Amino acid sequence: MKSPSSGSGGKSVVKLSPRICRAISLSSLALATEELNRRWYQTNSGQVLTDIQRRIWHPVLRWMAATLDGRVEATGAVFEAKFMLPWSFSEEAAAEKYMSQVQHNMWVVAARSAVLSIITGGAKWVEITTHADPLYQHLMVTAERKFWRCVESGEPPRLFGVEPPKPRIEAVRVVDMSASNSWAEFAGLFRNTRQAFMDHERSKAELKALMPEDAKEAIGHGVRARRSKSGAISFDRLELEDSRAALQ
Repeated sequence: MKSPSSGSGGKSVVKLSPRICRAISLSSLALATEELNRRWYQTNSGQVLTDIQRRIWHPVLRWMAATLDGRVEATGAVFEAKFMLPWSFSEEAAAEKYMSQVQHNMWVVAARSAVLSIITGGAKWVEITTHADPLYQHLMVTAERKFWRCVESGEPPRLFGVEPPKPRIEAVRVVDMSASNSWAEFAGLFRNTRQAFMDHERSKAELKALMPEDAKEAIGHGVRARRSKSGAISFDRLELEDSRAALQ
């Protein structure tokens, strides 16, 4: 997001990046289609939804809550209504994207399963059923508990289980490394081996072209080429004695 700038008539104008605009548009579409989504699900599945837009608190962890799109009356499954764009949609990506949300909601209400009801921009409706994952939920609750402690203490939260990312510094300087001995060592090595590297890459390309298409292995002059099941060709260096033995 850029800083507000003065527009015509003295009004303040906020310019949003395309990524933020896209996220806002998707959220708005999800809200606008939520009721339609519930009706669509109930019509196609024959199920009845309850607890629509109900906020439920965890019975033990009083700081943890979930606002449900609904629950399937017959099974107690958590219901989540979603909207996704058609050109980037896949069931695997949808399940992965909303995994944390549905696992959190299942944990709060002690549900064993959840239903993702998804409408895409291509007028397509998809139902995905997922089940509670105890290990995932344990790690998720551990991370959420650490985050809540930060809320209470005011300490900045950190990513769970990984090093916090370092702020990216804009590259603006031109630096003279002539005084660095390490730079001198590796710069010399780079210059001295550059032509050998180019010859090495060219030789691999030529050897690949020479290898018959029906050959699994090709051996000769101290080099063995192997073709994998996917068709990729790799090379090994052999001693000349090993090369002759492999052909016998």
